[in-house]
Amino acid sequence: MDVQIWTYIIVGITFAIYIGIAIWSRAGSTKEFYVAGGGVSPLANGMATAADWMSAASFISMAGIISFAGYDGAVYLMGWTGGYVLLALLLAPYLRKFGKFTVPDFIGERYYSKTARSVAVICALIVSFTYVAGQMRGVGVVFSRFLEVDINTGVIIGMVIVLFYAVLGGMKGITYTQVAQYCVLIFAFMVPAIFISIQMTGNPIPQLGMGGTVAGSDTYLLDKLNGLSTELGFAEYTDGSKSMIDVFAITLALMVGTAGLPHVIVRFFTVKRVKDARKSAGWALLLIAILYTTAPAVSVFAKTNLIETVNDKNYADMPQWFSNWEKTGLLQYEDKNGDGKIQYYNDKSKDEAFLAAAAAKGLKGSELKIDNDIMVLANPEIAKLPNWVIALVAAGALAAALSTAAGLLLVISSSVSHDLIKKMINPDISEKGELWAARGSATVAVVIAGYFGINPPGFVAAVVALAFGLAAASFFPAIILGIFHKKMNKEGAISGMVIGMLLMLFYMLKFKFGMFDGGKEAVAGLKDSWWFGISPEGFGTVAMIVNFIVALVVNKFTAEPPVEVQDIVEHIRIPSGAGEAHSH
Repeated sequence: MDVQIWTYIIVGITFAIYIGIAIWSRAGSTKEFYVAGGGVSPLANGMATAADWMSAASFISMAGIISFAGYDGAVYLMGWTGGYVLLALLLAPYLRKFGKFTVPDFIGERYYSKTARSVAVICALIVSFTYVAGQMRGVGVVFSRFLEVDINTGVIIGMVIVLFYAVLGGMKGITYTQVAQYCVLIFAFMVPAIFISIQMTGNPIPQLGMGGTVAGSDTYLLDKLNGLSTELGFAEYTDGSKSMIDVFAITLALMVGTAGLPHVIVRFFTVKRVKDARKSAGWALLLIAILYTTAPAVSVFAKTNLIETVNDKNYADMPQWFSNWEKTGLLQYEDKNGDGKIQYYNDKSKDEAFLAAAAAKGLKGSELKIDNDIMVLANPEIAKLPNWVIALVAAGALAAALSTAAGLLLVISSSVSHDLIKKMINPDISEKGELWAARGSATVAVVIAGYFGINPPGFVAAVVALAFGLAAASFFPAIILGIFHKKMNKEGAISGMVIGMLLMLFYMLKFKFGMFDGGKEAVAGLKDSWWFGISPEGFGTVAMIVNFIVALVVNKFTAEPPVEVQDIVEHIRIPSGAGEAHSH
């Protein structure tokens, strides 16, 4: 059977399972809609958290970035994994003990102010929409290639499916759907990786295959890839070009951004006890590590296979996968010198001798444009794996994108229905009314997310990295100070959040979108004027530090918070069951 039929079968079966689960576990109350009724087991919650956490950026884009950025791509691995540890140890148990459903709810109650709550709702919406745009784009990419429709139609199909099970099932439906999605996505990521590892190095464990020798020779795989890269005028794959300060800033921004991500924090409210929140964090870390330690291996295999399959080969002899990806527009070939061969090299190389040699051969610039986001999806096809494996990867990518999109839509809808409508606009709203408001706002959110998916601001992982920067700049200091500094008051927290968020938005618009300097075309030339040499993806670190400083300074010159708020903060930090004997 061909790939398309396999894709219809495998994607069809997985979607039927997701929708079946959503119908079986419909939410009947707001508690079920927001936190799945609070009775999920640690292992199931760990799997759901892992699926929620590993978005299209982890599944599709991360290995794609690493395969083109090489060593520099490692910041995503370190930042996202490190952030998860930070979240599990520093924040999750305390927020769980505080007992609030959403981040704006925590901030509103802890800082005893409606203004703080409104600022937090606005920040949550900006972060979630930036993030969900990347997911919808991922869904569009997968559908456009494997169902052979255009990307926009793909985004619309994705919208309808997410809407169905997010709006119907709420958190309860999403939790059990995400358990199924984790199983699909991890299976889909590992099967081709193991296949290709055996094929290229004879070792079935991809992590070891990456560091091993090429099958049937003494050359190490990474040495081979370094050789292929330098022959084409690229830097060595294992060399980095980013400055140390930028690597540090991006890693830290991704780490603390993780800790401020509303859709992951909500997952810790779905378990029965604080102890279970820690356990499920441990499970999730283990389950996430399986994919994260495999991604660098997948990038190496994909890049090596791509260069060997494509470079200097006749365009007419290209395999079927090449023309399939050309149809999506994510792979573009232009025969600049008319010889019918594909010349793929770095025409912006700093190596002048290399460029002179290329010109002497009659080459007129690299003839191939490859979108980062196709590397993981095209990898099994390039390696000539069986058709069912190729279809499985499509199902895995959809599972990754849809599970995160659903989690984010829930954050958006609960921010609107719970934090805005119930807590601020209409406190007397009935439970049924609140549930309808949540479903209505989820529907509006899906439509807006779909618009962003059709008109995306850059490729998936870059958009997601910016969402992390925004979360780092706004939420992280307010949450950390809210837990660990009992004298932190509302004036400090609000001014910190507002200034951190505005600074990050300004930097992003200036250096990522060229808004004040002549539009997107000028962005590449702005690199030299980055502040402290830090890229927009890493600037969340600077904005976060500014947020902390502003909050602490304003706090010093304004009134202390009420005593009852200070008592609550004292109480959250004591483990349950401690100190009862001598509290009298």
